[in-house]
Amino acid sequence: MTFAPTATLHDGTLMPRLGMGTWYLGEGRRSERTEIAALRAGLDAGMRLIDTAEMYGDGAAESLVGSAIDGYDRSRLFLVSKVYPHNAGRSSLRRSLESSLRRLNTDYLDMYLLHWRGSVPLAETVECMESVKADGLIANWGVSNFDTSDMRELFAVPGGDGCAVNQDLYHLGSRGVEFDLLPWMRDHGVPLMAYCPLAQAGSLRAGLANSSVVCEVAAAHKATPMQILLAFVLCRDEVVAIPRSGTADHVLANWAAREIELTADECAALDSAFPAPDHKVPLDME
Repeated sequence: MTFAPTATLHDGTLMPRLGMGTWYLGEGRRSERTEIAALRAGLDAGMRLIDTAEMYGDGAAESLVGSAIDGYDRSRLFLVSKVYPHNAGRSSLRRSLESSLRRLNTDYLDMYLLHWRGSVPLAETVECMESVKADGLIANWGVSNFDTSDMRELFAVPGGDGCAVNQDLYHLGSRGVEFDLLPWMRDHGVPLMAYCPLAQAGSLRAGLANSSVVCEVAAAHKATPMQILLAFVLCRDEVVAIPRSGTADHVLANWAAREIELTADECAALDSAFPAPDHKVPLDME
């Protein structure tokens, strides 16, 4: 299956389908120099999408991204950040956005997401999102960690159908979105941003990476198991993947995964080994 490099948003904007996530970056796990070099390696290779959030490191990840993109052509980048639910109302959203823009050293975001649902009414958040969009501070807005019922409720709000994307956890070992959320989003022209497409570190990730099926497919493509996990997510043209990596080698390995074309038989084997649920299940969050 050939990789489609972009997904088309409802306004015709082309969004890169493979980018760099920044969860846990800027928090001292690695040196700042190493993490900036990782992001720049991705940018130099051709990755244009960077996803971050005001929550990540209490703004530290956004500041790291701001340093990493210094000197690059902003018009060629696709920057995504997220607002805390408690900041997603009239009293705080614009202020939070402006703080994110300062840390990112840019005057606009390509995408601004509500990080998850909170106590602020959706109608109020939509109103605020549309206001900052009209003022040119963001090009598009979306949501994160929304399930099907949340999306239906959002689209019932005036202006709610302006939602451009929904970001949820999605990987080979967590396929709950496939039951009814992905079909609903596909019908409404809303791409999915898949966070943790390689799963988080731990027993689940080890189980996926050490699976005999995943390893066999990886060997056939002279790839790593992690690259196969990413290629599986990227098989769906309506899915955007934002794997996190704090090292240049990992970023470049992720970027190379776009060249892997899984066969129908390989997809069927992966599907059989890690089947999607045949009933509604709660969305996973990590």
